[in-house]
Amino acid sequence: MRESEWEGFTQGEMRRWRHAGFEPAHASAWREAGVDDPGDARLWRTAGATPETVITWQRAGMTPTEAVRWHELGVAPHDAARRHLCGERPRRVSWFSKAPAVPAGPIRQLLRAGIPADVARGYADAGWDGQEAEQWARRRIDPGDARLFAALGFTAAEAARVGVDAVSLVTSWWGAVPVEEVAAWCAAGMDPVEAAAQRARGVTAEQAAVLRALGQ
Repeated sequence: MRESEWEGFTQGEMRRWRHAGFEPAHASAWREAGVDDPGDARLWRTAGATPETVITWQRAGMTPTEAVRWHELGVAPHDAARRHLCGERPRRVSWFSKAPAVPAGPIRQLLRAGIPADVARGYADAGWDGQEAEQWARRRIDPGDARLFAALGFTAAEAARVGVDAVSLVTSWWGAVPVEEVAAWCAAGMDPVEAAAQRARGVTAEQAAVLRALGQ
């Protein structure tokens, strides 16, 4: 392998990436994705991430080690990012631990509200209270997405209008405004670029909330 293929790498960096089993093009791709440590890149790769998709995991605040643990638990990348954003951390459950039964109360409440049985079951499995879940379930929002949307401050009606899943929303808004302001700006009808520009001009999230209320 010609050293000229490692343009942009120091001798030490080249040796580390080669020792970790990366070809020059792959090493460059990981570095362009913001992963400068070949050990981290190897962990991300083990977890199923690529230089093109690792940003979703990173913006969920996940470390490569945590990503590997989610992978070992059989959790898909998108679901892992969503659960991580909601504060859940990957951990194994003992084989001797008995899974709690799904409470019948929430399912009955949702069925009485006219929610289809499969949707009601999904919300009950996810630990939702029946009354709390009704507006989200009525709009057929995935229970995991609903949990993250709610944590961000969206109402069920607002989340239904977003048009993307919760993780994609967080990814697209990353760095535009503080995460606690995303719901106010997004529900006011702005995209990340518009919101960042308005914020730079001195418009506050509270002012955006006024526009949000008018759109209800």
